[in-house]
Amino acid sequence: MIVKAFPQDFVWGVSTSAYQVEGAWNEDGKGESIWDRFCHTPYRIANGDTGDIACDHYHRMPEDVALMKELGVKGYRFSIAWTRIFPDGKGKINPKGLDFYDRLVDELGKAGILANATLNHWDLPQALQDLGGWANRDTTDRFAEYARVMFDRLGDRVALWATHNEPVVVTSGYLGGSMAPGLADASVAYRVAHHLNLAHGKAVQVFRQGGYPGKIGIVLDLQNYIPESDSEADVLATHRMLDHSHHLFLDPIFKRQYPQGLMEWLGTIAPQPQEGDMEIISTPIDFLGLNYYFTLKVRYEPWGGLLKAAARPFSAPMWSQTEMGWGVHPEGLTAILLKLRNHYGNPDIYITENGTAAPDQPDEHGFVQDRERIAYLRRHLIAAHDAIQQGVNLRGYFVWSFMDNFEWALGYRPRFGIVRVDYATQKRIPKLSAYWYREVIRQNAVWE
Repeated sequence: MIVKAFPQDFVWGVSTSAYQVEGAWNEDGKGESIWDRFCHTPYRIANGDTGDIACDHYHRMPEDVALMKELGVKGYRFSIAWTRIFPDGKGKINPKGLDFYDRLVDELGKAGILANATLNHWDLPQALQDLGGWANRDTTDRFAEYARVMFDRLGDRVALWATHNEPVVVTSGYLGGSMAPGLADASVAYRVAHHLNLAHGKAVQVFRQGGYPGKIGIVLDLQNYIPESDSEADVLATHRMLDHSHHLFLDPIFKRQYPQGLMEWLGTIAPQPQEGDMEIISTPIDFLGLNYYFTLKVRYEPWGGLLKAAARPFSAPMWSQTEMGWGVHPEGLTAILLKLRNHYGNPDIYITENGTAAPDQPDEHGFVQDRERIAYLRRHLIAAHDAIQQGVNLRGYFVWSFMDNFEWALGYRPRFGIVRVDYATQKRIPKLSAYWYREVIRQNAVWE
C-alpha cells in the first residue's frame, strides 16, 4: 500500500449550491429565479420535481454545518441565491437574505470551516431574465452591483469567492433549451457567453477596488475531450468542442482573447467584444475552480449541431458508467490539471466539484454502504495527487456533493451526496463514503 500525502495546507471540503439545497424558494422576501420559473413550467423536470423544498438547508443550516464539523470538513463551498439579496435582481436589498448568509458564514467560522462562496450558480433573477437575461449587456452591471453588496457584507469572513459556476452551462440554457431559462437560439448564446465573461471581470474589478481580504476566481466545467480517431475530421471536431467548452472562458481570462478558430467557425454569431471588454475580462484572478467528472470521445458528425461534433462517454479499463451515464476516467483529471499548468500559467487551482451519482441502496436504518463512490473518489484523489507531483498548484478538493440534492432537470433521482437525505423526513444520514472521507481528511492522504 502506497500512501499519497497531500500538502499540509491542502483544503478538504464539500460543495453544494443554493437552488439545489436551500428550498424556501419564496420565503423571507426571496424573489423568483429562472430556475424557480423553469421548474414550475410543466414537462421541464423529471417527475415534475422542483427545488421548492430541496434539502431545506435554509431552515436546517446550523445542523448541516455541525455535521460538516463532525465529519472533519475543512472548507464549505456554497452559492448565494441572488434573489434572496435582490428579489428583482436590482434595486431594493432584502435584509433577511443578507441575514441568512451572515448566519451561515458565522456558523462556519465557529466550526473552523473555511467559507468558499459562489455568486452565480445558474439562478439568475427572473426579473432580469424578463429584460433579456444574460443576453442583455446591462445584466453585467447588475451582477457587479450584487457582487459589491456581498463583498461588503461577507468579505471579512469569506476566504474564497467565485464569480460564476460553470458559465458554459449557463450558456447552454440559451443554446440547447434543456436548462433554465430553456431557450435554444445560437445567435444569442455566444453573446451570453461574452456577457458572462464580462460580468466576471467587472466583479473581479469591484473586488480589487474594494481591497477586500480573501481571494477571488471563477469555477469552470473542464471535462476531458479526446478524439474518437486520428482522422483530421475527428481531431478538428474535438478542437471545436474544446474551444466551446474550455477556451471560450479560459482564453479571455488568461490570454485576453477568444479562440480564433471558434470565432471563425461561428462567424456572425461569434462574441462581439466592445472596446475595453477584454481588458476587464482579463483582470487577474487569484485561483481557478475546476469541476471535473468525466472524459468524452469526440467524432465528426455532420448532424452534430452547430459544432458538427458528437461525443460519447469514455471509461478507463475496469470501470463502467455512473448513474448519470457518465464514463469514469480519473486520468482525465490529471490531463486537465496538466493542461492548465502547461497552457495557462499554472494558476492556483481548487477542484471545486468532483463526485459521482451511484445506485445507493439504504439498509433498514437508512445507511448506505456506497463502496462504488469511495472507489471513484479514491482514484480521482490519486489522479489529483499525481498532478501535484508534476508541479500543478492544486490547493484543495471539494467533493460534490455534501448531501443528496435536487439535480436540476433530472430531479431527485440521482444521488451525489456523501450524506444521504431522506426527502420525506429531511433526515441526514452520513454514508460510508462520508466516514471514509473523514479519514482521508484526518490523515491528509489517500492510499493506493
